[in-house]
Amino acid sequence: MANARVLVVDDDPDFVEITRTILRAHGFDVASASSGKQALAEMRQHKPDAVILDVMMNGATDGYDVGRMMREDESLRDIPVLMVTSILDSPRAGDFPTDEALPADEFLTKPVSPQQLVERVRAAIKG
Repeated sequence: MANARVLVVDDDPDFVEITRTILRAHGFDVASASSGKQALAEMRQHKPDAVILDVMMNGATDGYDVGRMMREDESLRDIPVLMVTSILDSPRAGDFPTDEALPADEFLTKPVSPQQLVERVRAAIKG
């Protein structure tokens, strides 16, 4: 698992930097993207071992849409996805689709402790 590549997808630069620092301290190679479109392009160019994906970016369900597109793409569908979001505590919670399966392997609510984040990423990569 040393040097496993994790793509952090979030439009909050502070969250990305904190997450990058935590994961790098535990031996992960970390890339980032600030939008769903950028994330998909990055994944296709440099396939990660796991993706940490925010739900709310350009739109209330941008991350959800990325997860769904990953599951429909044969080259990306096997990448573990950890959705990390604060949507459930936001006024946009009603925009989140609850009537269908989440396109994620794990769903974590912000704030996530560094220990929990590292544990969940390691577990996702191990499969």
